[in-house]
Amino acid sequence: MLKREKKEKDITLKQAAGNNLFAVKLLWSVSKSRVIHMVFTSLCGYMGWMFFAVFFMRYISNAIQSETPFSTILAFIITVCAVMLFVTVYSSYTRNVVYPLNDVKVHTRLYDELYRKAENVELSCYEDSSFYDKYTMAVDGAAEKVTESVRLMCEIFAALCAGMVTYIAMFQIDKMLILFVLAPLVGNFVFGMALNKLNLRMYKEQTPFTRRTEYVNRVMYLSDYAKEMRLSKIYNVLENTYNEATVNTINVTKKYIARNIILSFWQGYLSYAIIFEGIMLYGAYCVLIRGSLTLSEFVVLTSMMGLASWALINTSRNLMECNRNGVFLHNLRSFMQHSEKIPENQDGVMPDSIVASVEFKNVSFGYKPGTPVINNISFCITKNSSIALVGHNGAGKSTIIKLLFRLYDPTDGEILVNGTNIKEYNLKAYRSMFAAAFQDYKIFAGTVSENVSMGRESSEQTIINSLERARVLGKINSLQGGINSVLTKEFDEDGQVLSGGEFQKIVVARAFANPAPIKVFDEPSSALDPIAEYELFESILEESRNNLTVFVSHRLSSVKNADEVIMLENGGIIERGTHSDLMQLGGKYADMFMKQAKNYQPDESEVASA
Repeated sequence: MLKREKKEKDITLKQAAGNNLFAVKLLWSVSKSRVIHMVFTSLCGYMGWMFFAVFFMRYISNAIQSETPFSTILAFIITVCAVMLFVTVYSSYTRNVVYPLNDVKVHTRLYDELYRKAENVELSCYEDSSFYDKYTMAVDGAAEKVTESVRLMCEIFAALCAGMVTYIAMFQIDKMLILFVLAPLVGNFVFGMALNKLNLRMYKEQTPFTRRTEYVNRVMYLSDYAKEMRLSKIYNVLENTYNEATVNTINVTKKYIARNIILSFWQGYLSYAIIFEGIMLYGAYCVLIRGSLTLSEFVVLTSMMGLASWALINTSRNLMECNRNGVFLHNLRSFMQHSEKIPENQDGVMPDSIVASVEFKNVSFGYKPGTPVINNISFCITKNSSIALVGHNGAGKSTIIKLLFRLYDPTDGEILVNGTNIKEYNLKAYRSMFAAAFQDYKIFAGTVSENVSMGRESSEQTIINSLERARVLGKINSLQGGINSVLTKEFDEDGQVLSGGEFQKIVVARAFANPAPIKVFDEPSSALDPIAEYELFESILEESRNNLTVFVSHRLSSVKNADEVIMLENGGIIERGTHSDLMQLGGKYADMFMKQAKNYQPDESEVASA
């Protein structure tokens, strides 16, 4: 694990510059005006400083020495002030008006691209924890990281331009000044870069401990953890984790503090002391002893040396920030450049509106190479019939559903709908053929009606009928707002929080309200009691009269009326047939059914006492 993390960090460091250039291209595609404004405001800042340090001071000094008329000097100053006023107003307007308004646009467009990419990424990426972690880090503050990266690069570009002009002007005054210029170059680009690398290394070593402290901070205020926090002693564990991480963070800081002090001293000494004191002494010597510099040139020189030094220091500092930001941007770049195996926008043949058959033909699949979860499975479902997939956990039931939805593709064999391989269909059109109710369902912060229709145009009567068939309409009608009642308290203090079984029935109603020709129910009754489950499955089986229905259930009492039952074990079909056929067979299905049935039988002692 540590080796893998180190490898990823090394890669990101090497690609930091490329990641920052990627940020520029990305922001340019989102908002060209933002990039142009950032370049121009950065140049205005440094070039204005450079103008005053190099040209303005020189002109005023020379004008006074040459006894230029006051009116001429005043006209020059007024012109400069007018230009600088315009630049100042532009910079202020850009930072306080243009940028805040543009931030909304950048944020909206950038996250629109991110979410479109997220929508197009195959399900396997979300089930891969390492990829999902990168995705969450990519989305977290993406707009801020991208704009900050571009700002830093604009600042570096402007500082380098100003620095180069200043150094050329200093060199023109006296060629010996190049010796003093070398000192801040060494200070910033040797000792400064070494200090930046040291700080980045320290930051990376502290990151695992920082993540632990941030995790504890997050857990302490999230409602999801509130009950466990109060009904256990987990707080002590979290406190120890926090304290241990804090101590480790301090230890990392102590590890680098001596080298940090040494590098900081030499960077500061070479960047400030030599160029300031050195040029001041050398300039005084040239004016007073050698007479090679005029007083005006000396004044200009003292002004220029401050700009030259700060330009180098800011460049060095911004380079470090760019390097660090480039590491963060690596996740964003990797995600945006990810090549989907099953792109959601994949085009293809448009499927028929009527589905006559769904066939699995010698299908095998494994989430990891060489580890099959489904092994050479074949079966066929026809219109107006139902099939039940049963078996113990890990038998492969849910994997078959994922393959059917084309969330994954088989490693061997093929899946046919109406005799056509599902890979040939337009993916979105193919997925629209399914109405599903999942065991790991999600209820959204919206009305009951919205949670049933799920964005489709459904009439009020359709919503009511679906809730009635799901055996939950009575509960919904008892709510003050009926089907317009808001679910969850995410955005509404008066939002309704129903029981797990009631929420599950609403999810089943989604499938009923969807006019798709294939209905899939994956453990739709896991939160229901036996009686409610029996009633719900009566409604589900009623659906199969007009649709092709697949359902997964670990409770075998609910599959008795299915047209065909397929018993799975270790990724293969071990028994198949009607409930009656499998009970007469007396195999694993019958054994499993009888064991479950005992749980619903009254205890003999209770019967006797009654």
